[in-house]
Amino acid sequence: MELRHLRYFLAVAETRNFTRAAARCFVAQSALSQQIARLEKDVGSELFSRTSRSVRLTAAGDLLVPLARRILADVDHAQEELDALGGLRRGRLRLGLVQTLAGPLDMVEVMAEYHARHPGIDYHIVNATSTDMAAAVASGGLDLAVVGLRPQQLPEGLDHRVLGSDPLVVIVPADHGLADREEVDLAELPTTHQLIQFARGSGLRRQVEEAFARAGVEPGRNFEVAQVHSMIRLAARGVGVTVVPRSSVQGPNALLGSGTGLPHGARMLALADSAAVHRISVVYDSKRLSSAAAAFLEVVDHHLRPDQSV
Repeated sequence: MELRHLRYFLAVAETRNFTRAAARCFVAQSALSQQIARLEKDVGSELFSRTSRSVRLTAAGDLLVPLARRILADVDHAQEELDALGGLRRGRLRLGLVQTLAGPLDMVEVMAEYHARHPGIDYHIVNATSTDMAAAVASGGLDLAVVGLRPQQLPEGLDHRVLGSDPLVVIVPADHGLADREEVDLAELPTTHQLIQFARGSGLRRQVEEAFARAGVEPGRNFEVAQVHSMIRLAARGVGVTVVPRSSVQGPNALLGSGTGLPHGARMLALADSAAVHRISVVYDSKRLSSAAAAFLEVVDHHLRPDQSV
């Protein structure tokens, strides 16, 4: 079994198409097909079920996908460590970032300082749900990920550092019946009002659903949006109400404007539930942490207040 065979296999598994996989790998389709056949002979099982219309993974193929990803990630990691022997002059950092970065930690400043210290390191930034990014760290697809998951929600074997947390707040339109309140309980929100929710699988979505469960009420009708700044703007326009981290509308991580206020037509209400907080952590696998990733954690620690780095 050769490493290139695993790379070809993953290309087919991800595209479900031999032609597109060959183009991704910069080889002729006939050559790729031959190498896949050789891999199947080596493992003693068919990895794909092929028809004239589709390519599907067999049970053996499903089993090999995470193993192949892990093997290739370990090889890449070894190469990066060898490159770093003479100092962290080159390499790659694969970093996952959530949209909502809680608390005073300014991730843009962290990345800028990291680049200033290590200009030879190439960034590869991924934005996805917290669940998907944590899984990518566990499989070796990412070196680090900043996610909105609680420790018990992380894949087994991952380490984490809490970067910050801040309260969840409710954003309502200015003409909402509760708009003149400073603090509300989620049970007070009319069930007839539409709740503008973040994507499924995100840490924020889980935290909001947990807050509603503690209040003993159902969220009601959902309006799912993939961008937090769109959720805030839609609430301002009267489409519904939304629950977001306070730092997404105030402070250095605010998603709209200068961070000094809400969009026109919106009101921010505090939640009476003190447990309704948005906690952000950086997750990693300490057993296979690259030099580039370890250096990034050092910069993160430099930006954290002493009482935050836990």
